[in-house]
Amino acid sequence: MAEKDSIKTVATNKKAYHDYFVEERFEAGISLSGTEVKSIRLSRVNLKDSYCFVRDGVLLVHGMHISPYDKGNIFNKDPMRDRPLLMHKREIMRLYGRIRQDGMALIPLSVYFKGPRVKLELGLCKGKKLHDKREAAAERDAVREMAKSIKEKNA
Repeated sequence: MAEKDSIKTVATNKKAYHDYFVEERFEAGISLSGTEVKSIRLSRVNLKDSYCFVRDGVLLVHGMHISPYDKGNIFNKDPMRDRPLLMHKREIMRLYGRIRQDGMALIPLSVYFKGPRVKLELGLCKGKKLHDKREAAAERDAVREMAKSIKEKNA
């Protein structure tokens, strides 16, 4: 049972945490071909400039780059194609409403394996302004300085 629910993170979108405030998180399955799964197992996936949108009631991820599998030959798909995400219709419509009304974005935060399945963690995010990014950097520096001073004091 422990193996079935084991989670192995393959890739994270660090830029998303820098550019957005993550309000809420969701888990979605992703529809992939066999060679794409093999490529993800080798950690050859990039989420840097990806985002999600709803088209005709289907949730799609755009800009997620999965490198072609070396031994995949004719079975390899386009690395930048829009891939459908697997969520309940009710959840998709609720997210679509939040995106349209509140001016939020749906951003992929990480790709991971949950047992044998590939999952995508989505974040319902609100964009950061420049001053917010500066505040976050100042906070991070302050924490780093405190840790450094504590370390020097204890040494």
